[in-house]
Amino acid sequence: MNKVPLTVKGAEKLREELDELKSVVRPRIIASIASAREHGDLKENAEYHAAREQQSFAEGRIAEIEGKLSNAQVIDVTRLDANGKVVFGATVEIEDVESEKTVTYQIVGEDEANIKESRISIGSPIARALIGKEVGDVVTVKAPGGDVEYEILSIQYI
Repeated sequence: MNKVPLTVKGAEKLREELDELKSVVRPRIIASIASAREHGDLKENAEYHAAREQQSFAEGRIAEIEGKLSNAQVIDVTRLDANGKVVFGATVEIEDVESEKTVTYQIVGEDEANIKESRISIGSPIARALIGKEVGDVVTVKAPGGDVEYEILSIQYI
């Protein structure tokens, strides 16, 4: 299986979610199943079936997170020697050459991506275009509406 790139914060969030699922959610679901069983006939017991469905979802998510963490390659961008280039985990300020609109993105793993928090996936077209470039470089991103050119204004490793 391939290594899954994660930032330190991303790995920490996954570990927190895993701990929450194992120590809080799982015991609560087990208690719900036990309570529903006390109500009698399981074939027509909606509470029991709902609790079993929740259990299935939670156990699936636990397995998924454990798999990701076991295959994770945690990258601490603050310790990388990137020589001023855009790398995984870097925070990049770019400007649309045509509209002069500036945006800042952090390049993160697939599971950490959240456009509302300005975190884009390493697999996104913008991130792929930026990787390996330096401040002052102009990159062309193939967007659905046509090619867009961005100039790299700054790169931070935070």
